[in-house]
Amino acid sequence: MHIPDGYLSPQTYGPLYGVMLPLWYRASKNIKRTLNKKNMPLLALASAFSFVIMMFNIPIPGGTSGHAIGSALIAIILGPWSALISVTMALTVQALVFGDGGITALGANSFTMAFIAPFSAYYIYRFIAGRSAVFGRRQKVGAAMAGYISINLAALATALILGIQPLIATSATGQPLYFPYSLKVTIMAISGAHLLFFGVVESLITVLVSGYLAKSKILSLSGPGMIRPQVKEATVETT
Repeated sequence: MHIPDGYLSPQTYGPLYGVMLPLWYRASKNIKRTLNKKNMPLLALASAFSFVIMMFNIPIPGGTSGHAIGSALIAIILGPWSALISVTMALTVQALVFGDGGITALGANSFTMAFIAPFSAYYIYRFIAGRSAVFGRRQKVGAAMAGYISINLAALATALILGIQPLIATSATGQPLYFPYSLKVTIMAISGAHLLFFGVVESLITVLVSGYLAKSKILSLSGPGMIRPQVKEATVETT
């Protein structure tokens, strides 16, 4: 789902940077206000988790690749604003160090994978699962649907961003200057692959990992968007 450099016109990546800059600013303010120091390592861990699973790229037709993101899981655990920062950090390292995605396309990649995916996942999960701290059937269904739908929305956004390039950036003779494939190609290739395969992978990752965290002795799920350390009850010895 990473868009590399040279695929997007300035008419596309410029406005998407403009959209993301205030979102990054608000996310940083939100994290400072809501995420306590004890949970800050979870933000770095979440970013590392997203980085690792996104490195398992599978090339697909239509000019991009497919992979899980982990944004739905992070949004359920830490909230969508924290997920925005976590996934953006992973995308930035990938673009700067590994050449996975591009610098000019970082705003576009962040818009699809760090904004659309976690925010849609968070509200889908909240709608289905409610606010119960118990990770029961509704929570499992909510996590599964959040993972599946959110990554497909991000894939559709990527397909639309790429597919409009021949319409907005052409030479005097009508030849595409950047990405050459039309919306018909990108939507079929990118969305099709995510509907059939990558969405299922994202769904499974979200359910299995969130379920494990909810039932672990270290962390307990305390409502959507907040993982808190589990406090053990103190025992009093009697003589």
